[in-house]
Amino acid sequence: MTFASWHRSRWFLQMFCLALAGCTPWAVNTGHTALRISGSDTMAPLVQRWGVAFMEKNPKVLIESEAGGSGYGIEALIGGRVDLCAASRPMEAEEVRRLQQARGALGVSILTARDALSIYVHPDNPVQALTLDQVRGIFDGELHNWRQLGGPDRPIRVIHRQPNSGTHHFLRTHVLLAEAYAETGTVVANTEAVIRGVATDAAAIGYGGVAYGQGIVTHCHIEGVEPSAANVRTGTYPITRYLYLYSVQEPIGLCRLFVDWVLSDPGQQIVAETGYVPLWNARN
Repeated sequence: MTFASWHRSRWFLQMFCLALAGCTPWAVNTGHTALRISGSDTMAPLVQRWGVAFMEKNPKVLIESEAGGSGYGIEALIGGRVDLCAASRPMEAEEVRRLQQARGALGVSILTARDALSIYVHPDNPVQALTLDQVRGIFDGELHNWRQLGGPDRPIRVIHRQPNSGTHHFLRTHVLLAEAYAETGTVVANTEAVIRGVATDAAAIGYGGVAYGQGIVTHCHIEGVEPSAANVRTGTYPITRYLYLYSVQEPIGLCRLFVDWVLSDPGQQIVAETGYVPLWNARN
Protein backbone atom coordinates (compact mmCIF):
# COMPACT_ATOMS: atom_id res chain seq x y z
CA MET A 1 0.00 0.00 0.00
CA THR A 2 1.38 3.40 -0.97
CA PHE A 3 0.66 6.53 1.07
CA ALA A 4 0.47 9.58 -1.17
CA SER A 5 1.44 12.22 1.36
CA TRP A 6 2.68 12.49 4.94
CA HIS A 7 -0.24 14.59 6.12
CA ARG A 8 -3.10 12.49 4.72
CA SER A 9 -3.50 8.91 3.70
CA ARG A 10 -6.67 7.02 4.29
CA TRP A 11 -8.19 3.65 3.89
CA PHE A 12 -11.64 2.42 4.86
CA LEU A 13 -12.33 -0.92 6.45
CA GLN A 14 -15.85 -2.16 7.09
CA MET A 15 -16.45 -4.29 10.15
CA PHE A 16 -19.28 -5.62 12.27
CA CYS A 17 -20.04 -5.38 15.97
CA LEU A 18 -23.23 -6.00 17.98
CA ALA A 19 -24.80 -3.54 20.45
CA LEU A 20 -21.76 -1.32 20.88
CA ALA A 21 -21.54 1.98 22.73
CA GLY A 22 -18.83 4.32 23.99
CA CYS A 23 -15.71 5.82 22.44
CA THR A 24 -18.05 8.28 20.67
CA PRO A 25 -18.93 6.02 17.70
CA TRP A 26 -20.65 7.88 14.88
CA ALA A 27 -23.15 6.51 12.39
CA VAL A 28 -21.98 6.60 8.77
CA ASN A 29 -24.76 4.58 7.21
CA THR A 30 -27.86 3.04 8.73
CA GLY A 31 -26.89 -0.06 10.69
CA HIS A 32 -23.20 0.85 10.79
CA THR A 33 -21.03 1.96 13.71
CA ALA A 34 -17.70 3.68 13.11
CA LEU A 35 -14.37 3.98 14.81
CA ARG A 36 -11.80 6.59 13.83
CA ILE A 37 -8.06 5.94 14.14
CA SER A 38 -5.29 8.32 13.09
CA GLY A 39 -1.54 8.55 13.46
CA SER A 40 1.69 6.68 12.90
CA ASP A 41 2.92 5.98 9.39
CA THR A 42 5.08 3.22 10.85
CA MET A 43 2.00 1.48 12.20
CA ALA A 44 -0.13 1.96 9.09
CA PRO A 45 0.42 -1.56 7.66
CA LEU A 46 -0.21 -3.03 11.10
CA VAL A 47 -3.44 -1.12 11.69
CA GLN A 48 -4.57 -2.09 8.21
CA ARG A 49 -3.89 -5.78 8.80
CA TRP A 50 -5.68 -5.66 12.15
CA GLY A 51 -8.65 -4.08 10.42
CA VAL A 52 -8.76 -6.56 7.54
CA ALA A 53 -8.64 -9.55 9.89
CA PHE A 54 -11.30 -8.06 12.17
CA MET A 55 -13.44 -7.37 9.11
CA GLU A 56 -13.58 -11.04 8.19
CA LYS A 57 -15.61 -11.74 11.32
CA ASN A 58 -17.31 -8.34 11.70
CA PRO A 59 -18.46 -6.88 8.37
CA LYS A 60 -20.77 -4.03 9.39
CA VAL A 61 -18.71 -1.59 11.46
CA LEU A 62 -16.73 1.07 9.63
CA ILE A 63 -13.22 1.91 10.76
CA GLU A 64 -11.80 5.04 9.19
CA SER A 65 -8.03 5.29 9.56
CA GLU A 66 -5.54 7.96 8.51
CA ALA A 67 -1.75 7.75 8.41
CA GLY A 68 -0.14 11.13 8.88
CA GLY A 69 2.49 10.67 11.57
CA SER A 70 2.28 10.14 15.32
CA GLY A 71 2.17 13.88 15.98
CA TYR A 72 -0.74 14.27 13.57
CA GLY A 73 -2.64 11.48 15.32
CA ILE A 74 -2.03 12.94 18.77
CA GLU A 75 -3.30 16.32 17.59
CA ALA A 76 -6.40 14.62 16.20
CA LEU A 77 -6.98 12.90 19.56
CA ILE A 78 -6.59 16.19 21.42
CA GLY A 79 -8.97 17.85 18.97
CA GLY A 80 -11.64 15.17 19.37
CA ARG A 81 -11.48 14.10 15.73
CA VAL A 82 -10.57 10.47 16.41
CA ASP A 83 -11.35 7.74 18.90
CA LEU A 84 -7.91 6.13 18.90
CA CYS A 85 -4.45 7.43 18.01
CA ALA A 86 -1.70 5.13 16.72
CA ALA A 87 1.75 6.35 17.77
CA SER A 88 5.30 5.06 17.52
CA ARG A 89 6.46 7.17 20.47
CA PRO A 90 5.24 8.15 23.93
CA MET A 91 3.19 11.30 24.26
CA GLU A 92 5.13 14.31 25.50
CA ALA A 93 4.24 16.08 28.74
CA GLU A 94 2.96 19.13 26.85
CA GLU A 95 0.71 16.93 24.71
CA VAL A 96 -0.69 15.26 27.82
CA ARG A 97 -1.32 18.69 29.37
CA ARG A 98 -3.17 19.85 26.26
CA LEU A 99 -5.19 16.64 26.13
CA GLN A 100 -6.29 17.11 29.73
CA GLN A 101 -7.16 20.73 29.07
CA ALA A 102 -9.14 19.95 25.92
CA ARG A 103 -10.73 16.61 26.82
CA GLY A 104 -10.69 16.50 30.62
CA ALA A 105 -8.47 13.40 30.88
CA LEU A 106 -4.77 12.56 30.78
CA GLY A 107 -5.22 9.81 28.20
CA VAL A 108 -4.63 6.06 28.28
CA SER A 109 -1.63 4.48 26.54
CA ILE A 110 -1.97 0.91 25.31
CA LEU A 111 1.15 -1.06 24.37
CA THR A 112 0.41 -3.04 21.20
CA ALA A 113 3.77 -4.23 19.80
CA ARG A 114 7.52 -3.69 19.81
CA ASP A 115 9.68 -2.42 16.96
CA ALA A 116 13.33 -2.16 16.04
CA LEU A 117 14.15 1.25 14.64
CA SER A 118 16.27 0.15 11.69
CA ILE A 119 19.02 2.09 9.95
CA TYR A 120 18.76 1.45 6.20
CA VAL A 121 21.58 1.49 3.65
CA HIS A 122 21.80 0.38 0.01
CA PRO A 123 22.66 -3.33 -0.40
CA ASP A 124 25.78 -2.38 -2.40
CA ASN A 125 27.10 -0.19 0.41
CA PRO A 126 29.98 -2.04 2.13
CA VAL A 127 29.20 -0.21 5.39
CA GLN A 128 26.47 -2.38 6.90
CA ALA A 129 27.36 -2.18 10.60
CA LEU A 130 27.48 1.00 12.68
CA THR A 131 27.90 2.09 16.27
CA LEU A 132 25.41 4.41 17.94
CA ASP A 133 28.04 7.14 17.92
CA GLN A 134 28.45 6.71 14.16
CA VAL A 135 24.68 6.84 13.60
CA ARG A 136 24.56 10.02 15.68
CA GLY A 137 27.43 11.52 13.69
CA ILE A 138 25.77 10.72 10.36
CA PHE A 139 22.41 12.22 11.19
CA ASP A 140 23.69 15.31 13.00
CA GLY A 141 26.13 16.05 10.15
CA GLU A 142 29.43 15.43 11.93
CA LEU A 143 30.18 12.53 9.57
CA HIS A 144 29.61 13.44 5.93
CA ASN A 145 31.59 10.97 3.80
CA TRP A 146 31.39 7.18 3.70
CA ARG A 147 35.21 7.10 3.70
CA GLN A 148 35.07 8.19 7.36
CA LEU A 149 33.28 4.91 8.08
CA GLY A 150 35.51 2.62 6.04
CA GLY A 151 33.44 2.89 2.88
CA PRO A 152 33.97 4.54 -0.52
CA ASP A 153 34.90 8.18 -0.98
CA ARG A 154 31.33 9.39 -1.48
CA PRO A 155 29.26 12.02 0.33
CA ILE A 156 26.66 10.54 2.68
CA ARG A 157 23.13 11.40 1.60
CA VAL A 158 20.99 11.51 4.72
CA ILE A 159 17.26 10.84 4.32
CA HIS A 160 14.93 11.40 7.23
CA ARG A 161 11.28 11.90 8.10
CA GLN A 162 9.36 15.11 8.71
CA PRO A 163 9.26 16.46 12.29
CA ASN A 164 5.64 15.33 12.72
CA SER A 165 6.85 11.72 12.52
CA GLY A 166 7.14 9.71 15.70
CA THR A 167 10.12 7.91 14.18
CA HIS A 168 11.86 11.24 13.51
CA HIS A 169 11.15 12.24 17.10
CA PHE A 170 12.32 8.91 18.54
CA LEU A 171 15.65 8.91 16.69
CA ARG A 172 16.34 12.51 17.64
CA THR A 173 15.50 11.86 21.30
CA HIS A 174 17.18 8.48 21.79
CA VAL A 175 20.07 8.53 19.32
CA LEU A 176 20.86 12.19 18.62
CA LEU A 177 20.25 12.93 22.33
CA ALA A 178 17.93 15.84 21.44
CA GLU A 179 20.47 17.49 19.10
CA ALA A 180 19.24 18.76 15.73
CA TYR A 181 19.38 16.79 12.51
CA ALA A 182 21.88 17.87 9.87
CA GLU A 183 20.43 20.69 7.78
CA THR A 184 21.70 19.01 4.61
CA GLY A 185 19.44 15.99 5.08
CA THR A 186 16.59 15.25 2.68
CA VAL A 187 13.15 15.20 4.33
CA VAL A 188 10.64 12.77 2.79
CA ALA A 189 6.97 12.07 3.34
CA ASN A 190 6.90 8.60 4.87
CA THR A 191 8.83 5.40 5.45
CA GLU A 192 8.09 4.09 1.97
CA ALA A 193 9.75 7.21 0.54
CA VAL A 194 12.78 6.58 2.76
CA ILE A 195 13.02 3.04 1.41
CA ARG A 196 12.75 4.24 -2.19
CA GLY A 197 15.44 6.86 -1.63
CA VAL A 198 17.88 4.41 -0.07
CA ALA A 199 17.14 1.63 -2.57
CA THR A 200 17.98 3.88 -5.52
CA ASP A 201 21.10 5.60 -4.16
CA ALA A 202 24.14 3.66 -2.94
CA ALA A 203 25.29 6.73 -0.98
CA ALA A 204 22.01 7.16 0.93
CA ILE A 205 21.10 6.26 4.48
CA GLY A 206 17.73 6.42 6.22
CA TYR A 207 15.76 4.94 9.08
CA GLY A 208 12.36 3.49 9.93
CA GLY A 209 10.50 0.49 11.28
CA VAL A 210 11.99 -2.98 10.93
CA ALA A 211 8.97 -4.23 8.97
CA TYR A 212 9.74 -1.96 6.01
CA GLY A 213 12.15 -2.63 3.15
CA GLN A 214 12.95 -6.26 3.84
CA GLY A 215 14.83 -7.61 0.81
CA ILE A 216 15.04 -4.11 -0.69
CA VAL A 217 17.50 -2.30 1.58
CA THR A 218 20.02 -3.52 4.14
CA HIS A 219 19.07 -3.16 7.81
CA CYS A 220 22.35 -2.31 9.53
CA HIS A 221 23.69 -4.09 12.56
CA ILE A 222 24.01 -1.55 15.38
CA GLU A 223 26.71 -2.11 17.98
CA GLY A 224 27.21 -5.48 16.32
CA VAL A 225 23.59 -6.56 16.82
CA GLU A 226 21.08 -7.41 14.08
CA PRO A 227 17.62 -5.76 14.30
CA SER A 228 15.87 -9.14 14.60
CA ALA A 229 12.73 -10.05 16.52
CA ALA A 230 14.76 -12.12 18.98
CA ASN A 231 17.16 -9.24 19.66
CA VAL A 232 14.30 -6.78 20.11
CA ARG A 233 12.55 -9.14 22.51
CA THR A 234 15.65 -9.56 24.67
CA GLY A 235 16.59 -5.88 24.47
CA THR A 236 19.96 -6.70 22.88
CA TYR A 237 19.32 -4.49 19.86
CA PRO A 238 19.97 -0.95 21.14
CA ILE A 239 17.27 1.03 19.27
CA THR A 240 13.93 -0.50 20.22
CA ARG A 241 10.58 1.06 21.00
CA TYR A 242 6.96 0.23 21.75
CA LEU A 243 4.10 0.95 19.37
CA TYR A 244 1.02 2.44 21.05
CA LEU A 245 -2.66 3.03 20.74
CA TYR A 246 -3.91 6.03 22.72
CA SER A 247 -7.44 6.81 23.86
CA VAL A 248 -8.70 9.75 25.89
CA GLN A 249 -10.17 7.55 28.61
CA GLU A 250 -10.32 3.84 29.40
CA PRO A 251 -11.70 2.26 26.21
CA ILE A 252 -15.30 1.07 26.27
CA GLY A 253 -17.72 -0.25 23.68
CA LEU A 254 -16.33 -0.54 20.18
CA CYS A 255 -12.98 0.86 21.26
CA ARG A 256 -12.68 -1.76 24.00
CA LEU A 257 -13.58 -4.64 21.69
CA PHE A 258 -11.07 -3.51 19.07
CA VAL A 259 -8.28 -2.98 21.61
CA ASP A 260 -8.99 -6.32 23.28
CA TRP A 261 -8.81 -8.01 19.89
CA VAL A 262 -5.50 -6.29 19.07
CA LEU A 263 -4.12 -7.65 22.36
CA SER A 264 -5.52 -11.14 21.77
CA ASP A 265 -3.51 -14.00 20.29
CA PRO A 266 -4.91 -13.37 16.76
CA GLY A 267 -4.04 -9.66 17.00
CA GLN A 268 -0.53 -10.39 18.25
CA GLN A 269 -0.04 -13.03 15.58
CA ILE A 270 -0.67 -10.29 13.00
CA VAL A 271 2.03 -8.21 14.69
CA ALA A 272 4.50 -11.02 14.01
CA GLU A 273 3.24 -11.60 10.47
CA THR A 274 3.60 -7.89 9.65
CA GLY A 275 7.26 -7.92 10.65
CA TYR A 276 7.06 -6.33 14.09
CA VAL A 277 7.57 -7.98 17.47
CA PRO A 278 4.51 -9.13 19.45
CA LEU A 279 4.24 -8.42 23.17
CA TRP A 280 4.26 -12.19 23.74
CA ASN A 281 4.43 -15.32 21.64
CA ALA A 282 0.89 -15.71 20.39
CA ARG A 283 -0.66 -19.15 20.08
CA ASN A 284 -1.56 -20.01 16.48
